[in-house]
Amino acid sequence: MSTSEPPPASRFQFPSAFTILFALIVIVAVLTWIIPAGQYERVASDILGKDVPVAGTYAPMDADPQGFFDVILAPIAGFYDPGSYTANAIDVALFVLMIGGFLGVVTATGAIDAGIKRAMARLKGREKWMIPILMALFALGGTTEGMAEETLVFYVLLTPVMIAAGYDAMTAVAVILLGAGIGVLGSTVNAFSTVIASDAAGVPFTDGLMLRLVLLAITFAATVAYVMRYAARVKADPSRSLVHNLHAGHVAHFVGTATTVSVFTGLHKIVLILAGLTFVVMIWGVSLGGWWMAEMSGLFLFAGIGIGIVGRLSEKGLVDAFVGGARDLLGVALIIGLARGIVVVMDAGHITDTILHWAEGTVAGLNRVLFINVMYWIEVVLSFFVPSTSGLAVLSMPILAPVADFADVSRSLVVTAFQSAEGVVNLITPTSAVVMGGLAIAKVPYERWLRFVWPVILGLTIIVMATLSIGVLLQGTPT
Repeated sequence: MSTSEPPPASRFQFPSAFTILFALIVIVAVLTWIIPAGQYERVASDILGKDVPVAGTYAPMDADPQGFFDVILAPIAGFYDPGSYTANAIDVALFVLMIGGFLGVVTATGAIDAGIKRAMARLKGREKWMIPILMALFALGGTTEGMAEETLVFYVLLTPVMIAAGYDAMTAVAVILLGAGIGVLGSTVNAFSTVIASDAAGVPFTDGLMLRLVLLAITFAATVAYVMRYAARVKADPSRSLVHNLHAGHVAHFVGTATTVSVFTGLHKIVLILAGLTFVVMIWGVSLGGWWMAEMSGLFLFAGIGIGIVGRLSEKGLVDAFVGGARDLLGVALIIGLARGIVVVMDAGHITDTILHWAEGTVAGLNRVLFINVMYWIEVVLSFFVPSTSGLAVLSMPILAPVADFADVSRSLVVTAFQSAEGVVNLITPTSAVVMGGLAIAKVPYERWLRFVWPVILGLTIIVMATLSIGVLLQGTPT
């Protein structure tokens, strides 16, 4: 019997990110025909700089169900009018394109390929320590400044490094997405999560800080151990990689030219130093300089041109490299607008406040331990609809935090439940441009990521619920 015939192809293929997101837009549009429309009254908050809902003011309103043309226009509107609780997507999409152009120029100089080869030679036998070190750095960014969109640039850099080290693209995604995500889950002084949520809840952001530090330490240790175990298994037996059938394509795309580079020159070193300084400036600008997407996009445009000149690219070579790099991430930019289109439809149908109102009524009359755990799951559900941490904080905390007073639960614990839920959900939600964009850059299919991360999600949920329950039992009765 011949063994040369290929195995029959599977009849079912998991849909692409674009199909998943468009299907979610359709589903949410259908919900606007089912869920009653309603809205809370809102007042301007000088502290938060946004309009916030007022507890007890929810009222039904005329329905505005979303139809065929609304669904078609949602991905377009998602770029520039995503609703009240998330930032415009066009700035994130342009940031991604500038990152692509910048990295295209750096790659064209040969510095990345040569640098990877040099780094792997020096790390021989010690590659595994990259994982906890890098995850710690990303977690630090997550817990202090809510590092999210800024991580997109690192997928292009770390994916070839992890592949060259004998791991796979999934390991690179895990290091970045889980590292920063755990930091956000255990936010300490994160202005976009803990601080803004505490302000909206009417408590100092330092309330509950020790509990959040404990939560951060436990979840970080558990997650690092999981990623290192997976990476070691892949290195020992590449066939156990969840993206093994894609590995050849990943090698060709990310490190295909590395074998043609034999010398790490002084010019390569200068280019990599300049590239590294670009990221240092970006981190400084976001943390201390008040920068956001426009400033970061301008930085990568300027740095790309400068590095191209230093790297001795011709005018045509520089332009072609920049445009080619941006072209490689065009699909990621489109995914960002598509993901935000879900929020557009939900807000236009006026069902966001209705869902929040239902949540407000769900926790009434529960005992303290049950209250805080139900609050966690309410925030989990809301996080799927509002993936922005600051947006969900402004939306939910003015309504849900005061309910804690009637349950004799500290409002700071409600803040911890909020940030933990948002942190867990934003590791997997398809409505997040960071999740879908990062996976698209690393060329990891969404369903493969779900297969990898579901044990992490389960473990994190158990840890968070246990921590919240202990926190309630230890807090005493709030005054």
